[in-house]
Amino acid sequence: MTMTATEPSIFITPTRANHVLGPRQGHWTYANYATLPEDGNRYELVDGVLYMTPAPNLWHQKITFEIASYLRTYVSLTGLGEVFIPPTDVQLAPNMVFQPDVVVVLKEHFEIIQEARIIGAPDLIVEVTSPGTATYDRRQKFDAYTRAGVAEYWLVDPATKSIEMFSLEGGEYQLIGVFANDHPLASKVIPSMQDVQVKQCFNKTW
Repeated sequence: MTMTATEPSIFITPTRANHVLGPRQGHWTYANYATLPEDGNRYELVDGVLYMTPAPNLWHQKITFEIASYLRTYVSLTGLGEVFIPPTDVQLAPNMVFQPDVVVVLKEHFEIIQEARIIGAPDLIVEVTSPGTATYDRRQKFDAYTRAGVAEYWLVDPATKSIEMFSLEGGEYQLIGVFANDHPLASKVIPSMQDVQVKQCFNKTW
């Protein structure tokens, strides 16, 4: 399949890492996860099941960097909170550990920031999706972030250059909207980001 410069794709499929030495699937904890070797892959725990995701490609990294840069401007540099990118472990429970593409913790919740990882629910998580990760991001992660109480969740689609935003209301995610092109970032967690247009997060120069 040929990819065009205007419609890049990311073919990464998270898989159950059954080959990795450790506890039986369903019994992994952060203590086991912390002993994994640095092998270039991204590992995550979902209800004690170890998943592996290969390293993302450059377009994925570029989008992540752009979004993190804008968040840094409106969050870190204003004293509102802190922004983190991979590899940052977010432990939502002893058997639930993720490495989101971008994580925001507001200053009133800084107690969840520990020396080695974040323990607890961040205020905002951003995941850059792909054909291979869409189901994982929309099912396993969506459910995990809901249960943990992550206040806002963004699903970023490189193919359509759009951002789907969800806000946690009454213990369930409610769709804020799907935004693209000149539409401002309509974050409830960071209202000041409405100064940024969605298209600015997809700035590609090659």
